[in-house]
Amino acid sequence: MPGQPPSLDPTLCRTRQDRLRSYLASNELDGAVFFDRHYVHSLIGYWHGQPLTPTALLVKTDGGSVLVTHDESPQAPAAGEVAAYVPNDFCTLRPNLSAEVAAVLNPFLKGLKRVGTEQQTPAALIEGPACRDFSTDYQYLRRRKDADEVAALEFTIRIADEVYAAAKRLLAPGLEETVLMAALLDTATREAGEFLSGWGQDFQAGAPGGFARRRPVEAGELMPLDIGVGVRGYRSDLCRTFAVNGQPTDEQAAAHARVIEVMKSGETLLKPGQSCRAFFETVAAELDGWNGYRFFHHAGHGIGLDAHEVPRLNPAWDDTLEEGDVVAFEPGLYSESLRAGIRLENNYLITADGFRQLSHFPLDLA
Repeated sequence: MPGQPPSLDPTLCRTRQDRLRSYLASNELDGAVFFDRHYVHSLIGYWHGQPLTPTALLVKTDGGSVLVTHDESPQAPAAGEVAAYVPNDFCTLRPNLSAEVAAVLNPFLKGLKRVGTEQQTPAALIEGPACRDFSTDYQYLRRRKDADEVAALEFTIRIADEVYAAAKRLLAPGLEETVLMAALLDTATREAGEFLSGWGQDFQAGAPGGFARRRPVEAGELMPLDIGVGVRGYRSDLCRTFAVNGQPTDEQAAAHARVIEVMKSGETLLKPGQSCRAFFETVAAELDGWNGYRFFHHAGHGIGLDAHEVPRLNPAWDDTLEEGDVVAFEPGLYSESLRAGIRLENNYLITADGFRQLSHFPLDLA
């Protein structure tokens, strides 16, 4: 059993605030405003569990922070001030809740000239300072995961282990994809002990991926189950591929062995200073075209508070691995004759001298 979701360390939350303040000062910003509840949690340790209502956080460059929420007694150990808004009248939600939050937040913005905002912040509702989007910069700023964040991600990985164990028990010819997906969501929710903050993403058999369909799985097909479990904003990203009838063909077994071989060789490159573009090119050269099969997607990406974040193991960017990154590495092979492909994905913490593997569920096809 995964146990209870771990709490974030207030001291490390304040350390993350200090990193942010250093960035704000060097970019001539007087503060930062966040509406993304994942980001709010990472900075002050407050988890806003109600997805229907927004929350907001102001972090001032010269010190101090303001949390805006409707919780009467918020558990926010690393917050400064707390300001309340009213989200409903007689339990009916008001029509523009972001405006309700902004109305309470705006008085705290007086005297600020420029603030950084992320993609979920409704800048049109911010009064006073000019808003500068810093979504991309903020991904780079928070790429290094602190120990409490790694623990939060490991908790979600342990839940994914239980999900894959359930999938192996349930998967059989004739089972509808939506029924399997619902059963796996049930498992993940029970193990988390609360409403998930993220869930997905690939639940199709006989296809490289996609949302579950009202379609029974068939003997002979492969099912890449790409599972992302989110708890209190932190989200793992893993993939295991299973033979629907538990009896992979010789062709499927050979392709599976090749993917594992490439995964093991790719792991030797997971270390600080490694070019992510070069990493992708090495992996793609070993996979794409092998036995006539395709490898058509990225080799992986960073994980944490978003489904995909930096660093990106992708030729469209030129990131470099750094100590503290947590990455998903996902080699695969695809073809119609494989019905329809194999993808395997593990999560790794980049350390000073290499990596620490965070996910350990077996990679077997059956």
